[in-house]
Amino acid sequence: MCLNILPLSNTIKALNPDWVLLILIYWTLAVPERVGVFNAWVLGILVDVLTGRIFGMHGLIYALVNFTCLKLHRRLRHYPVLQQAIFVFCCLLFAQVLVFWIESVQSSMGLTWLFWIPVLTGTICWPFVYAGLRWIRVLGHID
Repeated sequence: MCLNILPLSNTIKALNPDWVLLILIYWTLAVPERVGVFNAWVLGILVDVLTGRIFGMHGLIYALVNFTCLKLHRRLRHYPVLQQAIFVFCCLLFAQVLVFWIESVQSSMGLTWLFWIPVLTGTICWPFVYAGLRWIRVLGHID
C-alpha cells in the first residue's frame, strides 16, 4: 500500500501499477484457502481510504478480481509465468475499466492513453512480483 500512496511526480505516478492488486492476485493463486473475497474487499476499502477515492470502489474491484482468481486458481497455478501475465493483464484491464466506469458515473472524466499505462506496467512487473513473493513464500514456508 505504501507504493500506491508514495508522493511521486505525475509522470512516474502514471507508470505506477496497482501494487496491492498484483500482490493480492499472487497470494490468491498461491494460497487460495487463506485469501478470500472478504480479504480482498477489506484491502480495497483500505486502499480507498488511503488514496481518497470513491469509498468502496476498490473494495468492489478487488473482490471481483479475487473471485475470478479463486475460480481459476487450479488451472492458473500450472501455467508458466508469462501465460499468467496474460491473465494478470486481463485482471488489471478489467480493474481499470471498472475504475473508469465508476468515476465517470460520478463526474465526466476525460480518458487519455496515460490512464491505461498502469495496466501495461503491472503486466511487465508481474514476473518480478511473482518471483519475489514466491521467494518470500518458500523462505517463510508459507503454504
